[in-house]
Amino acid sequence: MIPEALLTAVGVQVLCQLFKVVAYSIRDGALNLRYFVSAGGMPSAHAAFVTALVVAVGMRAGIQSEVFAVAFVFGTIVTYDAFRLRGEVERHAKRLNALARREGPESAERFERLNEMIGHSLAEIVVGIVVGGALSVLVSLFV
Repeated sequence: MIPEALLTAVGVQVLCQLFKVVAYSIRDGALNLRYFVSAGGMPSAHAAFVTALVVAVGMRAGIQSEVFAVAFVFGTIVTYDAFRLRGEVERHAKRLNALARREGPESAERFERLNEMIGHSLAEIVVGIVVGGALSVLVSLFV
């Protein structure tokens, strides 16, 4: 049997990615399913995923439990990396793409354009935490 905390976290992850598909497809004017598996963007599905897990574990096992401590540390590391590490990688990709464009069309042909939707802004992280926590509480209360 699959633990309810895991099902909750995966469900939140899927909902966040579906939201991105809808929101970014509307923005782009065309359905684009690649957003379902993309990193980056609003909300942070990484932050929502691990927050949902932490909240679900806390509500089921208690915040005094060892498993909650493990989930909390794991969630903190993932959220920090989504913001700081991957955010820095995103900034590098944007700068490198700008340099390639500035070099002219021959440079753009030589260098593959780097993905610029990798990291998260602080707002995307905060929304992910709020969404993940709120959905996890709702699931825990009604399931």
